[in-house]
Amino acid sequence: MENVSVGKNFDNLASKFDKNIYGSTKGQLRHELLLYYLQDKVEGVKAPLEILDAGGGTGKMTEAMLKLGHKVTLTDISSEALQMAKKNLGEHKNLTIHHGDILSLPDTQQFDLVICHAVLEWLQEPLPVINKLVSLTKHNGYMSLSFFNYDAQLFGNLLYGNFDYVQQGMKKKNIVRLSPNNPQKPKYILSHLKTLPVDILQMAGIRCFHDYLKDLDKQVSLYSELKAFEIQYGSQEPYLWLGKYFLVISQKH
Repeated sequence: MENVSVGKNFDNLASKFDKNIYGSTKGQLRHELLLYYLQDKVEGVKAPLEILDAGGGTGKMTEAMLKLGHKVTLTDISSEALQMAKKNLGEHKNLTIHHGDILSLPDTQQFDLVICHAVLEWLQEPLPVINKLVSLTKHNGYMSLSFFNYDAQLFGNLLYGNFDYVQQGMKKKNIVRLSPNNPQKPKYILSHLKTLPVDILQMAGIRCFHDYLKDLDKQVSLYSELKAFEIQYGSQEPYLWLGKYFLVISQKH
């Protein structure tokens, strides 16, 4: 059995993955919405924050945090992804890169903000990783988790008429290599967080509407309007449960 924290290694796929995600409105919108929900934690603070970008891949979120003047530790199990990150980010005095899985991170440093986006859905066992991330968060520090939403995946496939796929438990015979293999149910993750020394501050759906548009051209042609609606309704019931990704921001007490 593979290490519970390792999950999917994107060596030999990092370039394709980066292009598929961030070269589309899917990736662009996800990134911009995550930054929107984090903005009051990372913008306008007096001193540079110590930030951990756990499983941060090619460094898209790390880049945004560095531009805000923060100190960032970027970790990933994919050496190829980290090589791309080094190329994209260049030499930076506030950047530390760690090659390894999350559970292997040393406990000698804690962070003001721990970010773990689009990682849990690639893990066999996400809960030990969440525990580790909480342990790496400073007292009164923040943790931002975002993960592929199992409930939204099921809802979307039924909308698309993929009935056989749903009946088979949404397991592909030929697994798509870039498709998350263990989407998580938001209420399952939330129930676990409630057992830990954190207070949940924010919940939101990421891409509550984008992926369900019947006219896919409007993902591009009406992007600004779409983004505004995502922000307006993304943290409201019942829409937050429909986002293809679920975001929960918590504070350690």
